[in-house]
Amino acid sequence: MNETELFFHTIQSGNKENVEAQLKRNPELVKAKDARGFTPLIFATYFDREDIAKSLIEQNAPIDAKDASGNTALIGVCFKGNDNIANYLIEHGANLNAVNNNGTTPLIFASMYNKINIVKLLLSQGADITIKDSEGKTALNHAQQKGFDEIIDLFQK
Repeated sequence: MNETELFFHTIQSGNKENVEAQLKRNPELVKAKDARGFTPLIFATYFDREDIAKSLIEQNAPIDAKDASGNTALIGVCFKGNDNIANYLIEHGANLNAVNNNGTTPLIFASMYNKINIVKLLLSQGADITIKDSEGKTALNHAQQKGFDEIIDLFQK
């Protein structure tokens, strides 16, 4: 296992102290990408490693770096639904309107997967409700299609 693979394995295992020790030895690991194009920050958020994600941000992880599918950490969190990580990313300047390779934004994913608290957060921070994905649908359109009434109500306020 090479250094980068070991680093990603350590993130997945959730050992913050070992992650920080590896970064101390090689600070460039914060910008690494794995075989699937994940950055350490995206990887940490995917596995709900909130403490590691925060540590990576504190160590200048590129907050809006994209994986091979064009997802940023915030886009992924909006799919997974970790409110705390979403809030932390936004507080530290994550792009609310980033789009992935399918034109999907954080707000679209949060609406598609009924992540009400994240929808509220994104709307309160000024996320653009007019952005359409590659299917020509907005976040509201996705909520309507799935029948997520509480999210629909948020958009209509």
